[in-house]
Amino acid sequence: MRLALMSDVHANLHALQATLTDIDALKPDRIYCLGDLVGYGAFPNEVIDLIRARKILTVMGNYDDGVGFERDTCGCAYTDPESRRLGDLSFVWTKETVISENRAFLRGLAREIRLEAKGRHILLVHGSPRRINEYLYEDRPSATFRRLAAAAAADLIAFGHTHLPYTKTVDGILFAGVGSVGKPKDGDPRACYALVDVAHDSLKVEFRRVPYDVEAAASAVRASGLPEHFAEALEKGRG
Repeated sequence: MRLALMSDVHANLHALQATLTDIDALKPDRIYCLGDLVGYGAFPNEVIDLIRARKILTVMGNYDDGVGFERDTCGCAYTDPESRRLGDLSFVWTKETVISENRAFLRGLAREIRLEAKGRHILLVHGSPRRINEYLYEDRPSATFRRLAAAAAADLIAFGHTHLPYTKTVDGILFAGVGSVGKPKDGDPRACYALVDVAHDSLKVEFRRVPYDVEAAASAVRASGLPEHFAEALEKGRG
């Protein structure tokens, strides 16, 4: 069985459309999204509409939670005052732009998705199994992954939120950060998602990089009134 796992679209319609075209060509058995449909990009409603039209099962991301429930913050971890200022501008703009029907859709997203394929147990979350906005970076202490592995009751734990693709095996459990469709942070501006091949005796993860019209997406951000920073981030593939 083959699963397509994508995450962190962040209102980037151009990247989502290109990613779905690539996925459709490969004909996986199922497609899942691991959250953060909105934020930072110019097309939050259009992204939600496409996900809804395709009936893609989606985990709630911290940004989806913040916008859906109209919270005071998005639950993001900004590292300096300027990043926080820019992030707050994006959050306010997104809350004002997303229509009520789509806010209701975001509120209804699952906090996690569990599935079984070929006898393998798979857990899909946004941040981590214990917190929607926990960053599971690859260099986190091994003890962190061991605790999660012990409690998750899964052979594969797949997540987004870091926007960085990687795999790591701890205590026999495969952890997979699936990267970001709409806001990569590894210096490669192409969209990223993961293909997971599930067999009785193995789990294999392949990362796919998908070219898309980055300049059109960046131009749309500039035209929307969102901060210039977010357009430049798309062009550079950097945060």
